[in-house]
Amino acid sequence: MRIDIIRATANESSVIAVQVGELLDEIMQRIDSAVFDFDLEQTSQRLRGFIVDEKNFVFVAEEIDSKEIIGFVTLYESFTLYAEGEFGTMAELYVLPAYRSKGIGKMLIEQAKRFGEERGWSRLEVTTPPLPAFDDTLSFYEREHFEITGGRKLKRLL
Repeated sequence: MRIDIIRATANESSVIAVQVGELLDEIMQRIDSAVFDFDLEQTSQRLRGFIVDEKNFVFVAEEIDSKEIIGFVTLYESFTLYAEGEFGTMAELYVLPAYRSKGIGKMLIEQAKRFGEERGWSRLEVTTPPLPAFDDTLSFYEREHFEITGGRKLKRLL
């Protein structure tokens, strides 16, 4: 199996959106709670706009022979005082189940790190799905040298 990590264009939005839905469904099944309201068409359109406007930077793992997109990572740039300027956040990282434990997630993170370095980001942050249901995801990120920084992610709908 030969994999290439490439920057996504708006043309891949619908394929990536399907995988976003699979990611969200997997999270909801594992935590047994419907915490996401997913609409495929809206997600595809939103992602297309994010890519065109560079609100998200998206990289896909593509199986070279079949040209199948088998995973993706989305990044966005943030600006804060605590991080001493610009930094990146990995909003979503997903690999199709049949391709997991083959180093593809690691390849996507390596590309995210290279991209961040090129942009001059001071750090790369990620939030795991809910623990303990996703302890294995936390372990994966720790193996990739991410450190727990404390706190919890909170939200308020506007």
